Amino acid sequence: MMEKEFGLNDIVEMKKQHPCGTNRWKVIRLGMDIRIKCEGCGHSVLIPRKEFTRKMKKVLVKHEETNG
Repeated sequence: MMEKEFGLNDIVEMKKQHPCGTNRWKVIRLGMDIRIKCEGCGHSVLIPRKEFTRKMKKVLVKHEETNG
């Protein structure tokens, strides 16, 4: 199984679309649970990491770490 690479502040696409009609989510918390925020309506959900990696389709925008 391929490990999907995602990090904090990345914009990801989930397999299922959000009821508001958007499928862009921003990763706002990492840990045992992942908190993602809908880019369309601003609703945020907390889901277990295992479930998140299963339901995530792909990373749309990688957040670039800028140092100085």
